[in-house]
Amino acid sequence: MRDPAQAGYACRMTPPFEIALKSGWAVLLGYWTVSGLRAKRASRAQSRGAEWLKYWLPLGLACVLIGPGHWFESLPWLKRHFLPESSILAWAGLIVAYAGFALAIWSRAVLGRNWSAVVQLKQDHELIESGPYRRLRHPIYTGLLLGFIGTALMIDELRGLLAVAIVFVSFWRKLKLEERWLQELFGEHYVRYRQRTRALIPGLL
Repeated sequence: MRDPAQAGYACRMTPPFEIALKSGWAVLLGYWTVSGLRAKRASRAQSRGAEWLKYWLPLGLACVLIGPGHWFESLPWLKRHFLPESSILAWAGLIVAYAGFALAIWSRAVLGRNWSAVVQLKQDHELIESGPYRRLRHPIYTGLLLGFIGTALMIDELRGLLAVAIVFVSFWRKLKLEERWLQELFGEHYVRYRQRTRALIPGLL
C-alpha cells in the first residue's frame, strides 16, 4: 500500500512531469554553458573565496535540496507536503518553471557579452536597458527564482521551499553588490535607471 504521506509527490512527479522538468533545466544549463563562452573579459571581480561562500555554495545547497527525495529519509521534516494533492498544481508548477526558464534565457540573450556568472564588471561594460531590462534590473534572477519556485510546487515538499528561500537570499545579496558596482561605474545614469525599474518583481520589489 502506498504511503499516504507520499501521495502528493507521486501525483506531481510522475515520469512525464519529471522528464519535462529535467529537460527544461537541461536546456537552460546548456544555453548558459554555450553562451557564456562569448562573455567579455572582466575588469573587476569578486574574490574567488567570496564567490564560493556567498553564491556557489548556497546555490549548490539549493540544487541538492530539490534533488531526489531519498537523500532526505533521515530528515522527514524536509519531506513534509505543503499543498493539497492535485495534478493541477503539478501543471501550475511546470508552467511557472518554464516561464522562468524562458525569461532567464531571453534576459541572458539580451544581456549578451556583458553577462557573468558572478559579480563582475566587464571591459567596455554596457548598461542594458532593453527587453526585460526595461522593467527589471535583474530579470535573470527573476527567471531562475521562478524555475526554483515551479520546481518546489512540483516536488511539494518543504525542502523545495527551503531551496527557494536560500536562492532568494543569495541572489538578493549578490544583486546589492552588483548594483553598488554599477552605480560606481555609470553614476547618475544608473541612479535614474534604478528609479524607473524594480530589481526582481515589476511594480513591487
